[in-house]
Amino acid sequence: MARVDYLNDPNAPKANSIAVAVSVFIQDDEGRILMIRRTDNDLYSIPGGQLELGETLSQAAVREVREETGIECEVTGVVGLYSNPNHVIAYDDGEVRQEFSICFRACKVGGFLRKSSESKEVLWVYKSELVDFLMHPSIDLRVKHALEPRNDVFFS
Repeated sequence: MARVDYLNDPNAPKANSIAVAVSVFIQDDEGRILMIRRTDNDLYSIPGGQLELGETLSQAAVREVREETGIECEVTGVVGLYSNPNHVIAYDDGEVRQEFSICFRACKVGGFLRKSSESKEVLWVYKSELVDFLMHPSIDLRVKHALEPRNDVFFS
């Protein structure tokens, strides 16, 4: 399903739903960041997706990373809580979702990189290489917050 993200756009469609989503920031032993290139909007992102019935938030984070990248991970903390009503995501089925996402920090515990139906590219990226990757500003913000030396959780 195709999607279009709108941020601070006065012409954006009005939200008609909200759903709990998770995203996951993972660095390997070399400090590289796990990134995907999404199939639905062709942008680079950290792995993530929607919470499913019957699972916890951390289970959703682990599942989404596994599904989209092939990497097994363990959640180790929270980067931030993102709920900007000026960020809406329009899907081609008519749903327009207001952003609500919890970004987790996790560590790799196994697995091997592989693509999926949601990720046309999966790779480890050095921080210095991020400027070469087109990301939505909301993902860029999560990565920025994850890389900052902070002990508190960001929230909006």
